[in-house]
Amino acid sequence: MTTSTAAPKAAAPATPAGSPPTVRRKRSRLGRTPAAHYWMVVPALVLFFVLHTVPVIVGVFFSFTDYAGYGVWDFVGLRNYGALFQDDRVIEAYGFTFGVAIACTVLVNVIALGIALALNARIKFQALFRGIFFVPYVLSILVVGYVFQYIFANSLPQLLNGIPVFRDNILANPDWAWTAIVFLTVWQGVAFSTILYLAGLQTIPQELYEASSIDGASKRRQFASITFPLIGAFFTINMVLAMKTYLQVFDQIIPLTNGGPGTSTESITLLIFRGGFQGGEYAYQTANAVIYLIVIILVSIFQFKVLSRREAEF
Repeated sequence: MTTSTAAPKAAAPATPAGSPPTVRRKRSRLGRTPAAHYWMVVPALVLFFVLHTVPVIVGVFFSFTDYAGYGVWDFVGLRNYGALFQDDRVIEAYGFTFGVAIACTVLVNVIALGIALALNARIKFQALFRGIFFVPYVLSILVVGYVFQYIFANSLPQLLNGIPVFRDNILANPDWAWTAIVFLTVWQGVAFSTILYLAGLQTIPQELYEASSIDGASKRRQFASITFPLIGAFFTINMVLAMKTYLQVFDQIIPLTNGGPGTSTESITLLIFRGGFQGGEYAYQTANAVIYLIVIILVSIFQFKVLSRREAEF
């Protein structure tokens, strides 16, 4: 008697194109951002809006009024903005501020890059020197400012009595008081820029220097062809941050000169503070602040465009 056996079952058909349901579910779970993540960001956004955005909006609103900081007020349109361009004190403050900002930006970046190159070399006590150079940045600028005020007003005239410029108190000289502000600003600002440059230098592979040395490249050639092009992004960041920071110079002026002699060292931020909170020019100086905010933004954008183009050329 013949028995027949059933043919083996055919293999299951191939899975159609696309991911299995379990994989799709995993992907959907991974792709979704938990709601808790958004709620963690909300407090920061609320604080930013309340402490930053709202004051800016209120300031822009009052810049179109004659509000003195108290009492009643009326709308005056663009009168405050028009008066700014005819105010000699405002124009002088702009000139002083930009002069100090440009001088400090150039000096800080040149000195910081030099220090970073030295600290990046193989030297003894490298970590110690890095810590020492960063100390000025963490000190209170007001406290340090009063120390420097004593040095410029008392110590330097005695130590450098043979030099006509330093024979008297340099802070009382309208033509030279700005140099003390630049000196203090640079002394305190070099540390932060040095750290950024050090971070950039440590991203450069040492193999590039070794290969260039084999080709006979000098240290100057290595800097021009390897180092500076490869830290171009860090140079851009340092230049933009430095210029933006020093256009808002304020803390260094208060202990050294307080804007004097006369108004020779009065910056825009100091003028806005004095006129707005002490001089009954709240609306007028608010308009000044709005204009200055726009100026800082335009300067930063210009720097980014110019320096980014230079990075592309490298």
